[in-house]
Amino acid sequence: MYNRILYQIGLGVLALVPLASTSYATEADNQHKVAAESMSERACPADLDALATCYGGRDHNGAYFLIARPKVPNGILIVHAHGGPRHVDPAPSGSDEDLTRYASMVKEGYSWIGSTYRTGGYGVRLAAKDVDVSREIFWTQFGRPRMTILHGQSYGGNVVAKLAETAALDEKGQVLYDGVMLTGGAVGKRLDTYDQLINLRVIYQYFCKNLPYPNEEQYPAWQGLPKQSTSPRSEARKRVNECTGVDQKAEARTVQQARHLKAILGATKLTEREFAHRMELTTFRFQDVVHNFLGGKNPFTNTMTVYRGSGDDDALNRGVERFSGDVQARDLISFDSDVRGTLVAPTITLQARYDPIVSYRAQAHFKNVVAQAGQSHLLFQLLTSEDQHSGLSDSQYLATLATLVDWIGSKQRPTLKKVRGTCESYALKSGKQCFFIENEAE
Repeated sequence: MYNRILYQIGLGVLALVPLASTSYATEADNQHKVAAESMSERACPADLDALATCYGGRDHNGAYFLIARPKVPNGILIVHAHGGPRHVDPAPSGSDEDLTRYASMVKEGYSWIGSTYRTGGYGVRLAAKDVDVSREIFWTQFGRPRMTILHGQSYGGNVVAKLAETAALDEKGQVLYDGVMLTGGAVGKRLDTYDQLINLRVIYQYFCKNLPYPNEEQYPAWQGLPKQSTSPRSEARKRVNECTGVDQKAEARTVQQARHLKAILGATKLTEREFAHRMELTTFRFQDVVHNFLGGKNPFTNTMTVYRGSGDDDALNRGVERFSGDVQARDLISFDSDVRGTLVAPTITLQARYDPIVSYRAQAHFKNVVAQAGQSHLLFQLLTSEDQHSGLSDSQYLATLATLVDWIGSKQRPTLKKVRGTCESYALKSGKQCFFIENEAE
């Protein structure tokens, strides 16, 4: 049960040894690795066949990888870390959606590789290892490009930030990754995020009483779902909508649904969009983290939490479920995911101000830990006025990437004015607008 945890702790010890090093492997290990990481040409997603050649394969840890090589490459590799965790087993087509989302990068001449990670479950350090292995695969097959950039989206932003601070150097102390780009990156303090989610879950259950229903097997809110549960996401969403009508227009909600939704949003300070998504996290994410990563231990405590804003806070605070968590469980989550801000390469974050999934405030936390580590000169943060999480304007992704490449080459820290100018150039060609605003975290 604790295999994944023990592996993570082992990675913490091995962090002093670059992940790229294979000096500890036996000859048999290396032969197995080469065999397992053989790749074959395959069709490209996103109508890229005319512009790129794609390859797929599986690494020696069981993670699938997808490579796209432009037919007219610019000599720069993007090593991509996807969001999630996805809570499904890795599949050969697992990176297709990611490449489709960022196909504009390949169209601009960037080579691209993405890993599914070896598991669909939670584990930041484990995923970081898989991402670094994907870099090794590309370098082995095609040679080291003139520049290698790490790109992490959402949860992948946490994965990339962790990789960049634990294994960004080779055994000679040379930088493996020339730059880092985080988009919608989940780089806030993980436990702060999860504590907010558990508060949402107990408030929801107080009003709705359908996760679980009274006539079902009872389980504590901190479990998300029982370990053996195979309930689909659609069932959880159906129950949330049944109680609150959140998926319906306001005028279609019953009086009771409207009352429940207002009380829950009032006590949690969430918007309707944030509420609907985060309820999924309180079920399936917690189920995975608690049962698979923590071996069934509870990382949450709300014995002294006072809930306000529901309309009847006295009743809520008397009736809400209470529990006391395990300190070691919290320590394990922090060790696995929290970042220290120790950068060694130029790093740019791109975040939507109204992102419904990852709060833009996470970027302020990241800024603070980077400042505490004395690395602020290597961090530049961008904010847009959008309300999307992973579907920002292509012009902005390309402008951010081009800005990072220029920063790496010129050694000159970017300015928002210059980024906007670069973005407008891409917008003229693609018709995709730019929405950069002054960054409150800057």
